[in-house]
Amino acid sequence: MLFFFAGLGAFNGVALSVYLLLRQPVRPAQRWLAALVLMLSLRTGKSVLFYFWPDISKLVLQIGLTACFLIGICLVGFVRAWLDPDRRQTRHDPLVALGLLVLATVFGLAYPYTDNVRLWAGPVWAFIQAGWLACLLVAAVLFLHAARQGRADGAPGALTRAHVASVIAGVAVIWLAYATAGLTSYIVGALSFSLVLYLSVSVALALRTPRPAAEPYRDRKIAQTEADAALRALNALMVDEGLYKDAGLTLAKLARRLNMPPARLSQLLNDNHKTAFKPYLAQVRVEAAKQVLRAQTAVSMEEVAEASGFLSTSTFYRCFSKVEGTTPGAWRQAQLRLHGAS
Repeated sequence: MLFFFAGLGAFNGVALSVYLLLRQPVRPAQRWLAALVLMLSLRTGKSVLFYFWPDISKLVLQIGLTACFLIGICLVGFVRAWLDPDRRQTRHDPLVALGLLVLATVFGLAYPYTDNVRLWAGPVWAFIQAGWLACLLVAAVLFLHAARQGRADGAPGALTRAHVASVIAGVAVIWLAYATAGLTSYIVGALSFSLVLYLSVSVALALRTPRPAAEPYRDRKIAQTEADAALRALNALMVDEGLYKDAGLTLAKLARRLNMPPARLSQLLNDNHKTAFKPYLAQVRVEAAKQVLRAQTAVSMEEVAEASGFLSTSTFYRCFSKVEGTTPGAWRQAQLRLHGAS
């Protein structure tokens, strides 16, 4: 029974990390969470193998401890990515983690577990355990600081404060299980991971409500905090990622990227942008076309239309004239005269 629950937990952790990487839309925090679950799975999988087969290859122990070294790092990266979904300050965090992985790998090659059992079982394990605890405390401080500032949850479908708090608490439980293994049993660490994993999945399934066939959004106004978060996510997709350049973009496709029903997105645009999807998309593309016209005075109208996501030049002319009240060529000439006069 011990082997079944502990081993199954490690295996399902790997499966969950793959699911998190494939689940759309993939956000930075979701990638970090996938890496965190994978490192925990490798660490606990090593524990299971060593507990039931003490003579297992030392390479397995080395891989497990290397993964353990990265658990705290992935946790901090996860919390930082959740706090900074636009990656303004966390753009280089994956490179830092990759660099630490390279250092750990080089150390393992220079001092393999097979030839340095006392080093790995003593100072290295103590360093890893202390580093894991330090990262756990850093993650908790970052989360509590955000909570005191009243940080709102992100876009619909994104990780909430409750999700992040449960991840931190779960990692703390697993760290505590390994830290007290000398007083209990080494397998308790792996069992604690299985417990946290299955408890989290069970709670998530219990709180999951079936989606009605027809969602009655017409008579329910979107809360302002929820609308603000959704509009930020929409702006990040359309402007920062340039989703407007997709000439085949539809309401349904955009709703899938935002992880919300099309009816909900339509209501968001109508209530908070006072426009429907097609006029909104035309407005975004016209604004993009104006930037191109300002920056590249010699570019052809066909190139401007293509760069802005319009299917044809005629559609580009029609939308631009409707939004700006003049043709693209006349608008560019007016801009040239304006800047020439200034």
